Amino acid sequence: MSLSLLSFLALFPILVVAIMLAGFRLSARISMPIGFLLTAIVAFLAWDFPLANILASTIQGLFITFDILYIIFGAILMLTLLNYSGAITVIRRGFSDISTDRRVQVVIIVWLFGSFIEGAAGFGTPAAIVAPLLVAMGFPSMAAVMLGMMVQSTAVTFGAVGTPVLVGLRGGLQGIDFEGQLSAANISFLDYLHIVTSQVVVLHAIAGVLMPLFMICMMTRFFGANKSWREGFAMIPFAILGGLAFTIPYVITGFVLGPEFPSLFGSLVGLVIVVAAAKKGFLVPKTGWDFPPRESWPKLWLGSLEVQPDNKLEKAPFSLAVAWAPYLLVAALLVLSRLPQLPFKGMLTSIAVSYNQILGTDISASSTPFYLPGTILLLAGFLTVLLHKMEMGKVRQAFSDSSKMILGAGFVLIFTVPMVRIYINSGVNPGNIPGMPIVMAEWVASNVGSIYPLFAPSIGALGAFIAGSNTVSNLMFSFFQFGVAERLLMPGTLMVALQAVGAAAGNMIAIHNIVAASATVGFLGQEGLILRKTIIPTIYYLLVIGVLGLLAMNFVEVADPLFGS
Repeated sequence: MSLSLLSFLALFPILVVAIMLAGFRLSARISMPIGFLLTAIVAFLAWDFPLANILASTIQGLFITFDILYIIFGAILMLTLLNYSGAITVIRRGFSDISTDRRVQVVIIVWLFGSFIEGAAGFGTPAAIVAPLLVAMGFPSMAAVMLGMMVQSTAVTFGAVGTPVLVGLRGGLQGIDFEGQLSAANISFLDYLHIVTSQVVVLHAIAGVLMPLFMICMMTRFFGANKSWREGFAMIPFAILGGLAFTIPYVITGFVLGPEFPSLFGSLVGLVIVVAAAKKGFLVPKTGWDFPPRESWPKLWLGSLEVQPDNKLEKAPFSLAVAWAPYLLVAALLVLSRLPQLPFKGMLTSIAVSYNQILGTDISASSTPFYLPGTILLLAGFLTVLLHKMEMGKVRQAFSDSSKMILGAGFVLIFTVPMVRIYINSGVNPGNIPGMPIVMAEWVASNVGSIYPLFAPSIGALGAFIAGSNTVSNLMFSFFQFGVAERLLMPGTLMVALQAVGAAAGNMIAIHNIVAASATVGFLGQEGLILRKTIIPTIYYLLVIGVLGLLAMNFVEVADPLFGS
């Protein structure tokens, strides 16, 4: 079977799902089961992927689904507890004291606080935390999900304390041939990754500096009374300040410290600068901006998550610091549990539930429940009950509300994630046909030739779209990208960097990330509408990075210890 036909067959289930979601506006509850069945059929017939492997991949996917649902439940419960305790009202009033302008709030809450959560936890956690917090602040559910997805861009490559680089790129590149090249060049694997990191932060910084402006403009265009881009452009100075306040320390950290801390340090420094600027009204337009009155909102904007309005609490039950304490605790625990220098990561990951060689195949699955952000969110939720002195009746109601909201996401994800695993595992077949994602990537590479760097980020984005993970995309495609660079006599470090940046951008359109974020605000069933909006910043990101990559390959002397060896 030809490469062209195989690549079309591999793409076919994704095309069907995309058309159903974005074209016909069908819900993921309908689209994803069909996508799963089509993927299984294509893998079985065209890849000769054994039925046992399809079932094993499905079971593996269910393990991952549990992990995702666990995180979602923890995020929903956290928000619901804060709502019932009255803390959300206090938090909302605190942000109003900084600025009542929703555009300013987006830069602070989504771009900077969301990036901090990404740097600490990764794996879709920022959307799961930021989206319900935005709803609590008075944002429409659809806007909250859209913005929660957009934050999963610049910070993602260094999410979870650098996991997409340290695990994704390293795991994807690791092998006898590659390590032999490193040895011949007298360079360590970590040094090679540090070089890649220095190129990634520059690429991300150039594209990412405008992401706060993108967030603001899309909010004012799609959710404003005037449907105006201009009301977003009025924030250009402040938005660029927010972008630079994050990206400058982000770049410096990447060059000096490597891949673990760019997102963490960039967001922390950015928060200090931007909050101070907002309080003083520096670069903030004199005319504020808000959503139209809630009673005029289209039903389509609303989810099932309801948050207590301000007028229910005439007097704050506790201070702003106490109200924020649960979120600050989550952030602190996430950082402490992920730093390799501390013992907590080893302790938490040592407790695992695993199923090796599922159904007699080489496919295995495991979960480390105590290491998941869901556990930290539940712990913070328990401490919230004590700290905010909540009545048990309200606690039970919070658990009940959160459990009901998780059911819809569960149904969709039990089809979405197994579909992903079939894609990823399809390379293990009797005919030794490359896996379905690799076939699609090889077709692109073989048909575009010397301008391939323009498309390299899109390959990374494809992996993230399929897998919902920068890390998994890097695992799938980093060695492929390196191999293409060798064949085209181009620097491998830059090609791998383009892969890592593209995979981060692809998180904005990853289906199961959209489902997960939607679930946290009760917005399930309209995933296609979110996809149609987040595809805009994704295209922007991939075009900018692709052009930068093409120019750098041809006109810039790129550091690569293996280039030409």
